[in-house]
Amino acid sequence: MTGVGATVVPHGTVVAPTAYDIIFGIGRTSRAAPWYECSVNPDGRRRSGGSPPPRDRLVARAKATAARVGGRGGRAGRLRLNQLEVALVISVQAGLAAALAWSIGHDLLGNPAPIFAPSAAVGTIVASLGQRAHRTVELLLGVGLGIATTDFLLSFLGTGFWQTGFVVGCAILATLVLFGRSGAAVGQAGGTAVLLATLAPAQKDLEWPRIVEAMVGGAVGLVVVALLIPLNPMRILDRDAAPIFHCLARQLREVSAALTTSDQQRAVRALDALRGMGPDLERMHEALSGAEEVVSLAPARWLRRQDVERFARASQRMERVIEHSRGVARRSALALQYNERVPPELPASVGQLADAVELLRREHRAGRPTEKTRQAVRAAVFQAARARAQRVDEFGDAVVTQVRPAASDLLRPIGCDATTANEEVRDAVQRGEDSVRSGGPPD
Repeated sequence: MTGVGATVVPHGTVVAPTAYDIIFGIGRTSRAAPWYECSVNPDGRRRSGGSPPPRDRLVARAKATAARVGGRGGRAGRLRLNQLEVALVISVQAGLAAALAWSIGHDLLGNPAPIFAPSAAVGTIVASLGQRAHRTVELLLGVGLGIATTDFLLSFLGTGFWQTGFVVGCAILATLVLFGRSGAAVGQAGGTAVLLATLAPAQKDLEWPRIVEAMVGGAVGLVVVALLIPLNPMRILDRDAAPIFHCLARQLREVSAALTTSDQQRAVRALDALRGMGPDLERMHEALSGAEEVVSLAPARWLRRQDVERFARASQRMERVIEHSRGVARRSALALQYNERVPPELPASVGQLADAVELLRREHRAGRPTEKTRQAVRAAVFQAARARAQRVDEFGDAVVTQVRPAASDLLRPIGCDATTANEEVRDAVQRGEDSVRSGGPPD
């Protein structure tokens, strides 16, 4: 074949690539194809009904790619802005908590250099969402264990460089054995041991001030989180749920495209991506734990309790949808591997499932009625039923089997109970099968 942009010449003539050919890496010196393999006649005029020139196809493909990249870039930018807003709130919380803890330690407790109250306050603030109350308890336990271990060992070992190292090691070992790999408890136990082992000879009675400052700092951190600048729990949830919805919808579209183009490897890649969603799900669980903590502690966010509870129920359903989607991808790859017949309704069904996932998040975020989500779910089941009615093979039938429970689970977050969701799925199945028997339209 000639390169893109090359002039059509008699068969067997060697042509030089143009600058366009070199830039795009195609059309290098090659043997020109006969005129009947080209979309132009030997006289240079384009044949009617021929395919577009390669240059036009490349331009169209480049525009489509740019549009996809632009859309993904816009979503990534919005997600990044959301993350920046949350980070800004946490940083302001940490600064305010440190200042308040220092003031209390200096002015109320009479400590001229209150180090431990601000550090405990900041440690509480920067703890993972959903673990702040637990983190405060760990701080206090770490301080207490560090004091107990250090006092016991120094009482008969004395002080010195090797005693300091030995005491710190024992305090950390005891904390790890009792509390596991808890960063807060281990850090506080080790820090307390260092403090007492190095300053005990010069300063007496450091134990109780250390405990009191840690308690004050932890309490200040919780007050700032709960009362002064509480995070918006729904913003936290939206930030960490967004990658899950985007990945799920994107990979379902990849499976649909794989079925359309008979590309088994594309379906396998989509399956791998769906299996790799574990970290995203873990982040969503942490965000949900943090949101539940905020609506429990912060009076200003108590009105959001029902929203968080609904999100928790919906997240359980979405995890089941992900499991079913993995089954769809796995069976689709097997159907392509064994060259099963794939009616067009089968990839259409998977594509409608992807539409339903996107619409679910979009309509929930906008607070709109979820009728479009319901329609997309019903369309997915309808197309799957049409595919089965046309006698799909073994693995194609398994794809249909996975689409139905996924559709049922997608109906639950929009307000359908189990009975209603199952009835809607059965109704869509019946309509799909009837349309094939009657020779009706595909939608």
